[in-house]
Parts: sequence; C-alpha cells; structure tokens
Amino acid sequence: MCSICGEVNFINEPSLSLVKEMNKAMKHRGPDTSGVFYDDCASLGHNRLCVIDIENGAQPMSVFYGNKKYTIIYNGEIYNCDELRQDIKKQGIELKTTCDTEIVLYSYILYGEDAPKMLNGIFAFCVYDGEKAFFARDRFGVKPFYYSKIGDSLYFASEIKSLLKCDKISRNITKEALWEILYLSPNFVGGRSPYKDILELSPAECMIFDKNGVEKWTYWQVNAKPYFKDKKHAYEKTEYLVSDAIKRQLVSDVPLSTLLSGGLDSSVVSAIASEEYKKRGETLSTYSFEYEGNKESFQGSLFQPECDDDFATYLAEHLGTNHTVLTAKTRDLVDYLIPATIYRDLPGQADIDSSLLYFCKEIKKHHTVSLSGECSDEIFGGYPWFYRPEMLYSDFFPWIHSPRLRPSLFKDSISNSDDGYEYVRSIYKSSLTACPTLETDSEAMKNSRIASYLSVNYFMTSLLQRKDRMSMASGLEIRVPFADHRIYEFVYNVPWEIKFEGGVEKALLRNAMRKHLPNKILWRKKSPYPKTHNKAYFDLVKKFFTERYEHSHYLKETLDLSKLDEIISSNKTWFGQLMGAPQLLAWLIQFDFWLESNNINII
Repeated sequence: MCSICGEVNFINEPSLSLVKEMNKAMKHRGPDTSGVFYDDCASLGHNRLCVIDIENGAQPMSVFYGNKKYTIIYNGEIYNCDELRQDIKKQGIELKTTCDTEIVLYSYILYGEDAPKMLNGIFAFCVYDGEKAFFARDRFGVKPFYYSKIGDSLYFASEIKSLLKCDKISRNITKEALWEILYLSPNFVGGRSPYKDILELSPAECMIFDKNGVEKWTYWQVNAKPYFKDKKHAYEKTEYLVSDAIKRQLVSDVPLSTLLSGGLDSSVVSAIASEEYKKRGETLSTYSFEYEGNKESFQGSLFQPECDDDFATYLAEHLGTNHTVLTAKTRDLVDYLIPATIYRDLPGQADIDSSLLYFCKEIKKHHTVSLSGECSDEIFGGYPWFYRPEMLYSDFFPWIHSPRLRPSLFKDSISNSDDGYEYVRSIYKSSLTACPTLETDSEAMKNSRIASYLSVNYFMTSLLQRKDRMSMASGLEIRVPFADHRIYEFVYNVPWEIKFEGGVEKALLRNAMRKHLPNKILWRKKSPYPKTHNKAYFDLVKKFFTERYEHSHYLKETLDLSKLDEIISSNKTWFGQLMGAPQLLAWLIQFDFWLESNNINII
C-alpha cells in the first residue's frame, strides 16, 4: 500500500515544496520509497510500501501513449491483474513491470472513465495527462481519498493531516460536523469530512478536474434483483466467490499472514489461505490478539459471549499454521490512544483503535501483508440489528444504542441536542429512502436489505478507516477479501430465509464453507473484535482523563461532569458491540486532543 497527494492547477503553477511537505506527512504509509512528479500544472507525491514487483514499481509512474504523456500515483491492490494484463497485451501494449500500478494506468489509457468498473480491488488513484486529472476510489472505500478545492487549485491526499499542511485550508468545522461527531462518530457521512474545506471522494466515486472545474459521479452501486435459484445454488456460489476472493489476495512478493481470531470470518480466510499454502508446500503464518489479564477479568455478554483465544489456537492447530498470540499490555492500550488519534486524524474508537495500532506494529516485525475477516458481518448479516427488532426499528442508526448519550455530556449551547438529533436522524431517513429494494420483497427481505445497506455504507466504512489508518501507520498492508463487490452483489439478493436459516446469523456463509472448517468453529456464535476486560485499563483511563481535564480549556468549558459520572457508573454499551464506559472516557480524551492539537474552530 501507499499514500498519494498532490496539487493540480491549470491557471497558476502548483507548489512543489508544499507537495513535498504533504508527502512527508504520510511517510508512514509508504516507508520504502518516495517520489514526486512536477510540471507546470501538477505536483504529485507518492510514498510506497513495496509489495509487488519491488524493483520496478516505483511511482509516480509515467508512460507515453499516442501523442500524450500519462502519469499515475496509486494506492491499493488490484486482484484481477492477470485478466487485465492479458487484455492490455491484446491491444499491442508491451508492459514493462509485473506490478498493478502499470495495469491501472493502461486500463485508464485504454478505457478512460470506465476503467474503475473493470478493477477488482482496493484503490485510490490519480491519472494526470497534462489537460486533466482523473481520480477514482474503490467501491467500498477501503483506500482513503480527501480533497480540497481552494481558488484555482485542487489539493488531494490519502490522509487529512497531509492536506492540513496547506495554509489555505482552514481548520474550521461547522455545527453540522460537530453534530455528526457527537451523534455518529466513529461513523461519518460519506463525501465530506468534519473540516469545512475538506471533502472526501466517496466510495465508488470518480472525479475529473480540469480548467472547467470539478465533476464527480458514482460508477457503481449495489442493485436489488429477484433471486430465482435454490439454497444449494446459494451455497455453491457463495463458496466459489469467497474462496476466489481469498485466493486472489494471496499474491505477494513479501511475507504474508492472516489475522485469526477463531471467529467464523477470520477462520474462513485462514482456512482457504492455509489450503493454498499447503499446495505450494508452504506453511501459513497466523496471528491472534489477546490482552493482559483478560482471562481473569472476562465477563460474557450478549455481544461478546466468550473469549477468542482458545478457539484461535484450536483452529491454528487444526490447520497446521505457524501461529502467534500477540498480547497487549494494559499500559500500551492507554499509551497508544493519542498516537491512534494522530494516525486516524479524528477521534475514533478509543482502545479498539489503540490496540489494533499496537498489534499491527508487532505483526510488521515479521510480515508486511495480512488478510483479515473484516466486512463479512455487514454483507452476510452477522450483527444483532439484522434480526433483533428493538434495534432494527429504533428509528435511528441501529448500532448507536443511546444516540443522545454523548451529546448530553455537553452544554446544550454546544451540542444543540434537539437540532443535532433531528439533523442526524434526517441522514438516517435519507439512507432508508436510498436503499435499493424490490416491491416483491417480503418484510424480512426488505429489512435485511436495509440492515445490510446501512451497515455497509456507515458501520463498515468506519471499521475500514480504522483498519487502514492503524495498519498503514505501521507500514503493514491489511487486505479484506470479503470486501469484494462480487460477493456483496450476490449476497444482497439471496433471500433472508437462506441467510438466516434456522435463526442462525450468517447461516449462508456457514453452510457454504462447511467442508473447510470444523463444526466447533463453523457454528460458533459471532464474537466481535476482542477488547480488554481488565479493570486496570479503566483505572488508567480514569487517571489519564482526570489529568487531561485539568489542563483542557475545551472540556472544562463544555463538559458536565455530574452527567459523566452518572453515565460511567452505569457502564452501558453506547456504540456497536464494544464501546462501554472505559471507551467513552478514552474517546473524550481523543476528542479533546484532536480539538487542541489541530486548533479546531467551531463556526
């Protein structure tokens, strides 16, 4: 993986020195090599994490075709390169590398604006030809892309911190952005950032910038279609699509591993990967995560009924992988809260972020690429809001259990609780309207579509953002095979009674992968990303919060400590499946740090 950034200006000469600074701010994403392209209209920067064709894949990459020069900067991985390479060669083009950067570049040269539709993978890229700049982002937004149009210049980057190197871009946030942070975060509405001047290229969007300005459009969306086959076909097609996605993503010229929690999704990925490695006479490396003191402190819940550790080691032995259990110390979870905020550019998911940052840095010591089971729950229906009526019909984003909780901590002059709630609720309502359905859908099928559509477009994007920022902060590439658009397009239209057969979440995936997993894993109830249950973590976070509060102008002026004490003592889960009282305190620490360190001004 990599980072990209740049300034394009067809009226005045762009700044080379600025783009070098922007590029430097994201060196962690591409620690191996860096490069810059510059001419009268464009200054483009790139940092590279070398994974495929290490010797020849340097960027920016330029080629001449016809009478024109094309230059690309690209962040991502393309998994149908073999098919595209054969097609490009049939056009009489002699490729000079085996890397996917050249494939993406020639796909654009040959097919123009249709090129993103042809790519199976995760990507964000810019192709510049002297007259215009073309940008595209992958269908699920696995790879990030932010931009800002200021005067005659278009600035863009993989991370917000890079754009903030430009003095012309303000650090102001609007009241609507603050509402989204208080009511929705770590979810954010696609197409924008909290910063007034910084926008986001949404998942599955393209953009052209030329002397006439900016033009954007969506090149892909999931469609609702009738399903005429039986469940046997659903099982077979699912097994093929999932297995094919995993196999395609095992290509690497550097050491590769998988993340194995012992849950269904990571176990599917590890099982298929292990089978392929055995065919090569190799042994797959796997990692699972644990926390200091967790076995002594763990208490099961509806959302996290049991620990992962025993299941992960059991499956690793069953598959014969080279397995490592990484254990995070409680002190590390607290110490990494601020770095996680810096790398995410926003207040995120507290220790859910900081722990992943720690684990990624440990994995990077031995591997450069890992495959993860992320994105399966949103597509196959693994979350409780797919089938629990009180969550599905809450009239708000269903994973936000208490939408008014965080805003209630702040003075109403800050949170504007009623206006903020109605504003965010209107976003939810608009999303319901946009969800593709059929008139012939049963109520259960319609509900499953809505749950999946909301989850993919909001919940999943926040998890992917977390995965991207924490892994790339460590120089580690994490791939997500379930985020293959072919899987989503198919599963979205499989009847709910097949996906939820027998009242079991993700029954379709379980039935499809029967021959690859032992029953102990295959039918295990869903368990989310593990978190610490060690009371020492809560104590350390309380101490950290108290110290920060004493020196914080913002929290002192806006926070109601009496309400905070009441919420903390109740220890309710307020977001998703993992965010309880310790995470709320940690989130407030991250929120305060973000405001202070970036000199945020609320307008």
